[in-house]
Amino acid sequence: MKEAILYKFDEKINRIVCTACARYCKLAEDQVGFCGIRKVKNGKLYLLNYGIFSSFALDPIEKKPFFHFYPGSTALSFGTTGCNFACKYCCNFDISQRRRVEGIEISIEKIYEKAKELKEVFNVSSITFTYNEPSIYSEFIYDASKKLRKDFKITFVSNGYLSDEAIDFVSNFVDAIDIDIKGNANNEFAKKFIGVNNYKEIIFNAIEELFRKGIHVEITDLVVPRVGENLEDCKKLCKFLYDLMGEKSFIHFLRFFPSYKMMDYPETDLKILEKHIEIAKKEGIKYVYIGNVWGHENENTFCPNCGKIVIERYGFSVVRVNLEKNRCKFCNYELPLVGEAKISRINYPIFIDFYDSRL
Repeated sequence: MKEAILYKFDEKINRIVCTACARYCKLAEDQVGFCGIRKVKNGKLYLLNYGIFSSFALDPIEKKPFFHFYPGSTALSFGTTGCNFACKYCCNFDISQRRRVEGIEISIEKIYEKAKELKEVFNVSSITFTYNEPSIYSEFIYDASKKLRKDFKITFVSNGYLSDEAIDFVSNFVDAIDIDIKGNANNEFAKKFIGVNNYKEIIFNAIEELFRKGIHVEITDLVVPRVGENLEDCKKLCKFLYDLMGEKSFIHFLRFFPSYKMMDYPETDLKILEKHIEIAKKEGIKYVYIGNVWGHENENTFCPNCGKIVIERYGFSVVRVNLEKNRCKFCNYELPLVGEAKISRINYPIFIDFYDSRL
């Protein structure tokens, strides 16, 4: 347990206000925030899960998904219990919806040592905080980044429901962020199936501010059948992204699979996903991807100039690279990539043991 940074005291209501996300939980003594891991004690807000992780693994960075940030590399990934969302379809509900701190305590030094140990063998380029919402324990990540950023990039997979204070804070130490949008950023969908208000406005603000602060931003959009697949919402989302990011707009449309409290919903129709891809391209986005449909042509990165495949993928793997210093081998067009694309070392998660010299 450690005192948080993202909070303030509001004298008008005599409450601690947590500023780690856009919920702005107002907490009295001994109260815990919605996320389950931030508690008021003796007039201060504490991070209950400081350095305590429920999940950790080596992941292909394409699993996050990052397709334009060190493609083909490996991310040493971490998650905790708790979340600021209550998604009815969450595939990680066993940790994200667990409103109590559970896991294994891992020191910053141990994370660094393990990452260094695995770096050369598995091409580990980044430490990724994922599986649940990382902003709720961003103070730990801030402390860890002071050591980890000497050799590794720090990346977030986030739902983007960030306060202005959190945006300013994390922009000091996060190199790349995947904002995982749900249901084409529809407010009614978010209210009913996530449990948040003003979703679109808050998410769009976070995307804009993080991008303007120089963070590498990629967008995923989970297309949920029946309730989160509206094409007009898709068009508005894509227009916003292209108007903001231009040639650096990257979007991944993800197929939904039944999970948690939405087992009675079907998986997303492939034709609906392909319609989303068509809309994104019409709005000007050149790098449009499909997720959770292994073998689809839109897993690949195409050169916008000559139309040929420059990064060929299958699932989470980069299997062929047709680039030289991020330029297309066929026409010399320069693609917006951070880092050099490489053939993947792994194509599925590898679970690791922090207290064993072996994996």
